[in-house]
Amino acid sequence: MTEIDLALGVLDHQLVDADDRRCGKVDDLELAGDAVETILTGPPAWRGRGLLGRLAARLARGQTVRIPWAEVAKIDSAVRLRKSAHELRLGRGDDRARGLVDRLPGSSL
Repeated sequence: MTEIDLALGVLDHQLVDADDRRCGKVDDLELAGDAVETILTGPPAWRGRGLLGRLAARLARGQTVRIPWAEVAKIDSAVRLRKSAHELRLGRGDDRARGLVDRLPGSSL
């Protein structure tokens, strides 16, 4: 098994689903002993990031999404997941924004 420096190898990395869709960032991790158990993503997960993280978590909307570590297929420049964003309940903010962005002039270029 390969050891990973969690601060450098996983935290703040892009999440990419099975369809190669960017669907969030790794905001925090839950550990069980020496092993990573769950990836946390979403504004409430920012609370552990100091004063600015707590402030941002209060101001931002959204829920924490918990992704079991078993759903990680590979870690390279991103954390690549085995399932689609939809199956993991990720990318909902992008889905909501798409309706607004699609109405902007030039957005279909």
